[in-house]
Amino acid sequence: MTALEKELAIQDKKFAATIERIRNRNFSRNLPFLILSNNLPEGQGYYEYADGHIEIQEVYTIGADIETRFIRTLSETEAIVVRNDFKLKNGLQ
Repeated sequence: MTALEKELAIQDKKFAATIERIRNRNFSRNLPFLILSNNLPEGQGYYEYADGHIEIQEVYTIGADIETRFIRTLSETEAIVVRNDFKLKNGLQ
């Protein structure tokens, strides 16, 4: 492994640790964790909650205010797929 490859591996681990800390912090504060995906239309995202459920919500602006609109709650199977895909793509356990 080259020095560059080692450095990239270290950076990947730091990135994964940071994402995991943010996710856990949000859950501990009873806040959702936003998962962005190219599988959703622009302006929509997955909102994962500490209890394991995931919602699709749309974010939009009204003047200077940012609002969200609930689209739907994913089934348990869909939530598992989204969560596992996110974790795999971001190097999380």
